[in-house]
Order: sequence, then structure tokens, then C-alpha cells
Amino acid sequence: MGVYNRAPLEVERGQGVRLWSTDGTEYLDCVSGISTNALGHAHPKLVQAVKDQAEKLWHVSNIFKIPGQDALADDLCAKSFADVVFFTNSGTEAIECALKTARKYHVANGQPERIDIYGFDGSFHGRTYGAINAAANPSYTEGFGPKMEGFHQLKWGDKDALTAAFENPNAAAIVLEPVQGEGGCRATPEEDLRWMREMADKHGVLIIFDEVQCGMGRTGKLWAHEWAGMTPDIMAIAKALGGGFPIGACLATAEAAKGMTVGVHGSTFGGNPLAMAVGKAAFDEVSSDAILNNVNEVAGYLKQQLHGLAERFPDVIVEVRGKGLLLGVKLVPNNREFMGWARDEAKLLVAGGGDNLVRVLPPLNITLEEAREAVEKFEKACEFARTKVAD
Repeated sequence: MGVYNRAPLEVERGQGVRLWSTDGTEYLDCVSGISTNALGHAHPKLVQAVKDQAEKLWHVSNIFKIPGQDALADDLCAKSFADVVFFTNSGTEAIECALKTARKYHVANGQPERIDIYGFDGSFHGRTYGAINAAANPSYTEGFGPKMEGFHQLKWGDKDALTAAFENPNAAAIVLEPVQGEGGCRATPEEDLRWMREMADKHGVLIIFDEVQCGMGRTGKLWAHEWAGMTPDIMAIAKALGGGFPIGACLATAEAAKGMTVGVHGSTFGGNPLAMAVGKAAFDEVSSDAILNNVNEVAGYLKQQLHGLAERFPDVIVEVRGKGLLLGVKLVPNNREFMGWARDEAKLLVAGGGDNLVRVLPPLNITLEEAREAVEKFEKACEFARTKVAD
């Protein structure tokens, strides 16, 4: 189906932070499968995990006990707020599980009328029905029938509207990305996240965090909400959890998940042995001090250098945003055109984003030397963009 606006680039292989096209051209990949290949391409530990498990067992039904699920779930719970985990194949499936968990929680409490879910403009939670209604981006919801009941959108940063949402007696949950990805790399202020926790506790509302893109070490801590010193009730993760292999997970406290009893949810492929083997290997690496320290070191350098480019190219760069290695550069020229110039002129791959920005999303294990190369290539793209802006 013609649903992708693909770049004119046919990729053949990758290694670390580099990609090669079928014609042999080498690119520096700061897209990382959109924040997914957290350890770069063809990481040896992930490759070995696939090989070892593929020779033993790929798939069995969840009617059987799968030891790899216990191992990865134990690790996730040990390094998060969560008590329980449901494994999925993607981030949007994890969001669907989170939304169902929130509503089932209130049913278990004898309050089935509490169905209202509040999302925020600029958010992105995936492409399934619940996910697109939670984000309520018109470009994703138009043409797919009437709006689903119980979903509401708030303006990002509108504290009065959010207060009213918390005070709504039918409120079930709020869902947000602590650092928005697609919407423009906007980070919710840490004091606002702490205030949300207080309001949620006061009014019996659940907090769902979508850390599909900003979690798993991307901001310099394992979970983006850790910077605020608070925790959600439910959290959706995916992308980097498999290092490029399709894995997602919905994490929750035992209290928040008390309505998720036998038979109310399930998945054919979620938590399959192959996915669990790769996920365990990826999580062990991404959650290590070495990777998290590297993210903070390289992110500090990249952000400083991008701010420097913004000063030198005010006719190209408006603003630098983001946290850790989830960086956004708001542009004067059209961001899609800039992505093409970076690709063709500088052999640098960057991702698009809302509010006319490009996202810089390198692997979490990118070296300082590779980061310097990325800055040089970004500068080259800015130089080319300047000539186009002048025209």
C-alpha cells in the first residue's frame, strides 16, 4: 500500500552507526530506525542472541510458560517502578494494553463510568485505533470514522485544562510522553511531572507514560521520568527494547493492573522466545552504566555543538531542543527538504518531526569521534541549506 513517503535510498547493510546503500554509498545514521537501533546496526551480542535462540525455539503459544518472559520481566521490574509486565510486538500495542489496563482498574474499583482518557497535542502513541484517538492528531484520525468515546485532547502546557481533567469524576487516566518525539522534542518540565503525580494521587487518576521513544536510556537515564524523581502507574515501552527486533511491553504497578485478570487480554506473538532472547540481550546492554554514561557525555557535546551551529546559522536553525540523544533542531527551511540535503550532500541521515524540526537520534553507543563526524556533516548540510534559503 502506498502509505509511506519513502526517501530515495535503498539500504543494504549496516554496522554500528553506519548504513550502506545498495550502490555502496556510506551514510552516518542518526535516525537509528527512529530511536530503535539503540546499539547501532548488527550489534554482535544481539546477532548472537538471535542465532542462539533461533536454533532452539522461535515461537510457542502463551498457553505455555516461556522462561525468557520471566527473565526479561524480572529485569524490567527490578529497574523500574513496575510490578508486572505484558509483552507485545510494538509500541502501539503496548499503548493499547496501557489504555485497557487503566479502564479495567476503575472497573475493578467499582467505578466503570471512569473511562475518560486525556492526551496532549503534539503527542504520538502509534497507529492503532486507541493510540490515534489518545493522541488525536487530525492527520492520523481523519477518515477512520467517528472519534472514539472517552478520549480527549489537552493543549500541551495548559495547566488549567489539565487541572480540570484531573478533577473530572469520570477521569480514568492521562497519557503523555515525558519527552515528545514526533511532536517536536518537547520535554515536559520536571516540576510539572511531579505536580501531575500529586494531582493524580489526589483524584484517583492513573498516569500512563509513553516512553516508547524517550525511554530505554535515550535521555541519559534508563527512563525519562527518572529526571523528575517520580513514577507513573503504567508505562509503554518498545523500540530500543529489542534493539531493532520487534518487541514492546506494558509495565504497571500491581495496583494499576489489578483489573487485568485471566482472559481479558492476550497476544499471539507477544513475548515469543526469539523476541525475549533479543530483548534480554538488548536490555542488559542499554541499562548498563557504560551506555548511560556515554549518552550523557555524547549528548552534552552534541547539544553544545548544535547550539554553536544555531548561532552561526541563524538563517537555517531556529532552536535546539530535546534531552539526551533525543535532540530536535527547529529549522527555517522546510525540514523535509533539509533531510534530503543532509542525506544527499553530507551523507547524514536525520529524522523528521513536528514543528518543522529534524531529530538527531544516533545509537546510544555512538562514540565522541562519530559524534564529531555527525556535527561536521550537519554543518555541511547547514551550509548547503544557507544557499537554498538565500535563493
